[in-house]
Amino acid sequence: MAINNTFFKSAAAVAVLMAFQASSYAVDSGSLEVGTGNKTSVVRAAVQWDWQNKWWESNGTHIGGYWDLSAAQWHGTRYNNTDSTKNIYDFGITPVFRFQRDSKKGPYVEGGVGLHLASQIYNNNGKHFSTAFQFGDHVGTGYVFANGLDLGIRLQHLSNGGIKEPNGGVNYALVRVAYPF
Repeated sequence: MAINNTFFKSAAAVAVLMAFQASSYAVDSGSLEVGTGNKTSVVRAAVQWDWQNKWWESNGTHIGGYWDLSAAQWHGTRYNNTDSTKNIYDFGITPVFRFQRDSKKGPYVEGGVGLHLASQIYNNNGKHFSTAFQFGDHVGTGYVFANGLDLGIRLQHLSNGGIKEPNGGVNYALVRVAYPF
């Protein structure tokens, strides 16, 4: 079942308006990710809001986090298990927890589980989703430089969590670059 593109445009417009409506909702950074998995290439742009919280502070480190609002294009090269290609658009929101230094510079590890909505049902290279709604979880690691540049890698899994069969699930390996505003 395809979802109307007007819905996605409206949802994106509302998200952007909410992001800039008040200073407490101000976007802290932006990121770009590229990656691949299951004969699908992924390009994702996102904005983040830092929670400004520090949990379990110890020895100059803590667990912090941020909201990640993303829009992605998945380009499958084995659509319906043929040699045809298909672009699917994905929108997601993910709370991400990050173990990092108190300065927020240097190495980190992170993980998150979020909600995703695709423009169409994914069916590529033998992996078939039965719903456009997916859960997306990831683990990643990276390094934040003194100027704020954040370079990282992520392993991401998307599936509907068993809501409906088939639930093929798909995995992506992604390279991420982010920069604070």
